[in-house]
Amino acid sequence: MRVVVATIRGGLDDFVSRAFGRAPTFTIVDVDENGNIINVQVAQNPAYSAPRGAGIQAAQFCINEGADVVIAGQFGPNSFQVLQTAGIKTVSAPPTMTVEQAVQAYLRGELTQPILGAEGSGIGPGRGMGGGYGRGMGKGRGKGMGRGMGRGRGVNDW
Repeated sequence: MRVVVATIRGGLDDFVSRAFGRAPTFTIVDVDENGNIINVQVAQNPAYSAPRGAGIQAAQFCINEGADVVIAGQFGPNSFQVLQTAGIKTVSAPPTMTVEQAVQAYLRGELTQPILGAEGSGIGPGRGMGGGYGRGMGKGRGKGMGRGMGRGRGVNDW
């Protein structure tokens, strides 16, 4: 079985990345039929700095690597759909787990569900086009560009 884990630096001692598509690296773990780890590789995520579509590109990378299971903190809806269509199981693990702990937890049946969130990080310009009425009955003509640091939909605090 081949398990691909979204990671920051890569390796069995690294922690699971919160995001799938924007994870800097993937740790690829081969497990034999007895549940023993027999091979570990670290690969750079080719979609890490993609301007858009990182989740889909990362999912395609996992498909090309022959993944049976993908583990990450959370998956965007597009990457989840691509992986699911390819028949690859997706599960989420908290970012406090190391790769080795996450793989072992999956093998024990403790990780069973993916957590779906937004593809992006949730940080970026807001809408900020307020046209509200103020206290003095004046008509507000706000054209602010809304540069707030909002939290994205579906972000989970473990």
